[in-house]
Amino acid sequence: MKKLIVVVLAGSLCFTAAACNAVKGLGRDIESVGQAGDRAL
Repeated sequence: MKKLIVVVLAGSLCFTAAACNAVKGLGRDIESVGQAGDRAL
């Protein structure tokens, strides 16, 4: 039972880290689109 809990917690940590990186990347993409719009004006 303890092994299952450890595996679930480790998996959750990996998914959380991946989600954090995805959100950070999305923020950069949105920022670059905004900067491109500013340069176009």
